[in-house]
Amino acid sequence: MERQVVVMGVPMDLGQGRRGVDMGPSAVRYARLHDRLRQLGHTVEDWGDIPVPVPEAVRGVGGMRHLPAIRDACQGVYRQAKTAVEAGAFPVFLGGDHSIAMGTVAGVAGGERLGLVWIDAHADFNTPETSPSGNIHGMPLGVLAGDGPAELVNLGYAGAKVRPEDVVVIGLRSVDPEERVRVKQRGLNVYTMKDIDARGAYSVAQEAIEHLKPLGRMHVSLDMDGLDPDIAPGVGTPEPGGLSYREAHLLMELLCDCGLVTSLDLVEINPILDIKNRTAELAVELAASLLGKSIL
Repeated sequence: MERQVVVMGVPMDLGQGRRGVDMGPSAVRYARLHDRLRQLGHTVEDWGDIPVPVPEAVRGVGGMRHLPAIRDACQGVYRQAKTAVEAGAFPVFLGGDHSIAMGTVAGVAGGERLGLVWIDAHADFNTPETSPSGNIHGMPLGVLAGDGPAELVNLGYAGAKVRPEDVVVIGLRSVDPEERVRVKQRGLNVYTMKDIDARGAYSVAQEAIEHLKPLGRMHVSLDMDGLDPDIAPGVGTPEPGGLSYREAHLLMELLCDCGLVTSLDLVEINPILDIKNRTAELAVELAASLLGKSIL
């Protein structure tokens, strides 16, 4: 299926402590994202980057590093995401740290239910009270579910942007102690790497898709640290034992086959920590699989 794809960069590294993910959008563009998608028959338009200040230009607030600047940037992301969806386009958001999802998901949801596929080594379900670090890139999924500072929860419009039962987390393998309690209490659908090892990526992916199918549309938020650092070394918070090359591609291919994915995040790519842009190139490959690249 040919699509009108809109690419937006969000060069934000305000949500975490290691510099470099602000260069992620440039790295993905350099890895020929646009060419790969055009080869699949899609029309691709680049809307440039959302303005984001550098960390040195802003201050942290109340243990929440850079909250006002993150809120303002995500508000800009929300507006652009909403515009893209209203135009009937398939938006691809290039991060930047995973905080950008507070704006991307709010914009594509538009106040309606949607399924959220969160591929990540981490749950990102902390609140300021449970976070050991105070870094906001560990909180976006919690914020989207309605928990956290009002300035973030009410981005775009008031209240939660997704229901916990409409979220599927895949690839989880690192959870903070109090965050673990929250994940269980709120009822997120979680597939850890143990589940994938025991049941296989195909079974997990099919079950996740079947769970979200009744909602009619899905947003995929792909944190590249969900993959094993042996194949995706250029991330700020690598965790050994992640998704393999083929497991990640199979997941993207099955999501493509279901025909319900309408938007995509590619986040947490840090070129400073990468090896010859391998992680950005893999992100482009996975985006191509999600958007129709097939073996035959």
